[in-house]
Amino acid sequence: MKETRILFSGISGRMGKATRTAADESCEYKIVAGIDVVPSVDTIPIFSTPDEVNVEVDAIIDFSHHSATPKLLEFAINKKLPIVICTTGHTEEETALIKEAAKSIPVFYSRNMSIGINLLIELAKKAAAVLGSDFDIEIVEKHHNKKLDAPSGTALMIADAVADTVDFDAEYTYERQSRREPRRKNEIGISAVRGGTIVGEHDIMFCGADEIITVSHSAASRDVFARGALRAAAYIVGKPAGSYDMSRMIAGE
Repeated sequence: MKETRILFSGISGRMGKATRTAADESCEYKIVAGIDVVPSVDTIPIFSTPDEVNVEVDAIIDFSHHSATPKLLEFAINKKLPIVICTTGHTEEETALIKEAAKSIPVFYSRNMSIGINLLIELAKKAAAVLGSDFDIEIVEKHHNKKLDAPSGTALMIADAVADTVDFDAEYTYERQSRREPRRKNEIGISAVRGGTIVGEHDIMFCGADEIITVSHSAASRDVFARGALRAAAYIVGKPAGSYDMSRMIAGE
C-alpha cells in the first residue's frame, strides 16, 4: 500500500506532534514536511511559508491558525494539491476563499476531525427533529485554557446542524448577563468553559418540562483528531475538485 505523503502546516504545535505520532504508528501515512512560523531543526524539512516548500507531497493538512488559510489555499491551487483544513475561527473573507478554492481543488473542511463528534451531531439532529420546539436547546463546550477562540468551532458546527433541523428560525445566544428577560423559544444557547488541560468536551442539552436529554462527547486526547485528519487526507487524494467533509467521508461518497 502506498503511503499518503503529507505536508503539515502547524507542525510544531500540539496537533502537529499528535499527528506525527499517529502517522508513525501507521503504514498508510507519512508526514514528509512541515510548515511553521518558527521553523526548527528536525528530521523532516520545516519551512516558514508555503512558498518555500520544495518537497513532493500528496496532500496538505492544516492545523495552524486561520490567518494562514489564504496562503495555503494559494499554494494548494498552484500545485493542484488537495487540502484538509482543520483550523477554526475563519473570517467571512477566509471562508469565502475556502469555498472558492473548492472549485479548483479538493477541499476537506471540518471544524472537528473526530468521527465521534460527527456521530454526535447526527444524534443531535435526530433529537431536535423529534423534540421540536417543546424543548429548549443549550450547548456547553469545554476546552483547555490555551484555546483562543470561543465558542469553539465544533460548538458552532453543532448549533448550525441543529438550527438547520428545527422548525423555527433559530437565534444563537452567547451570553445572558446583559439580558433581563425570559429565555426566548427560538434561542440556541452556546456557553464556553476554559480551564486546565481539557482536550474537548461538548454537551447538547434538550431541556423540556420535567425532563432533560443530554447528548455528550468527550475527547480524552488529541489522537482522535489526528487520526481523523490523516484519514481525511488519504480520502481526498485523487478526488475531483469540490467541498468534502466528515459526513461525506463516513458515507463513502
